[in-house]
Amino acid sequence: MKDRTTILPQLGGDIFVTDGGIETTLIFDYGIDLPLFAAFPLLGTEDGRAALERYYRSHADVATAHGRGFIFESATWRASPDWAHKLGFNERELAEFNRQSISLMDALRRDFPGPESVLSGCVGPRGDGYDPGEIMTVAEAEAYHGFQIEAFAGTNADLVTAITITNTPEAIGIVRAARKWNMPVVISFTLETDGRLPTSQTLGSAIKEVDDRTGGGPAYFMLNCAHPDHFRETLQNGGAWRNRICGIRANASRLSHAELDEAETLDDGDPVETGRDYAELLEFMPHLVVFGGCCGTDHRHIEQVCMATRSA
Repeated sequence: MKDRTTILPQLGGDIFVTDGGIETTLIFDYGIDLPLFAAFPLLGTEDGRAALERYYRSHADVATAHGRGFIFESATWRASPDWAHKLGFNERELAEFNRQSISLMDALRRDFPGPESVLSGCVGPRGDGYDPGEIMTVAEAEAYHGFQIEAFAGTNADLVTAITITNTPEAIGIVRAARKWNMPVVISFTLETDGRLPTSQTLGSAIKEVDDRTGGGPAYFMLNCAHPDHFRETLQNGGAWRNRICGIRANASRLSHAELDEAETLDDGDPVETGRDYAELLEFMPHLVVFGGCCGTDHRHIEQVCMATRSA
């Protein structure tokens, strides 16, 4: 089993970048149908793997060109039991998809010498990424997400990143499952246009609750699937808890989650503006070290972020 006792490279002080909105890029830019917004089935076909490789290379090339470390995030946001069942896969097949996702990235990163790269196993919410729906207990979340985390634990993944998490019991369960399998874990909350979680809990109280109930278990926290306009004021007015946030994966669009759900075309915003937004966040949160994108973003946005933060 991989030794994961050393500090994560992205916490060493230098800025790392990661990818953008993988599902929106595959659907709108690559013209690939993703039932239930699930990218992991692409790992099962030659054409699908080629598309994923093309996607990762487009982002890793940007990181290399700008001398940034790169975090490879696996295409497994939907690769958990409930979603797999809806897509017709059994647990054996699902575990293999999760392992293959890390193997594909592990092979790719050998082509990118220079700044260090990191492999992250992506965990998504059990329910909808915008709506908490029926909230699990902590124990239920630990058992549910433990399946996927166990699969990652047997690979060369460096950590687990739980993305678009809508509520604290699920976040706490994920942290406890990761601890059971000795995996460093990052929790990335999604926020509404008012800067609160979809449960209406404030960001500060959510971070404090997760830390208090896990003994500071997450390596750090992130925010994703919201535009900087939706959370900038929350961060500016935040207390000591905001120092636990080390990464941002913002949307290109200012639309609300409800509006994004109804959108039939891609709102990819303005990549230059995305870069400026991240540079502004870095001015009052200089401890931010991981920058990526979410819905509507692609390698162009990541390049602008690299350019706008080049002096950091």
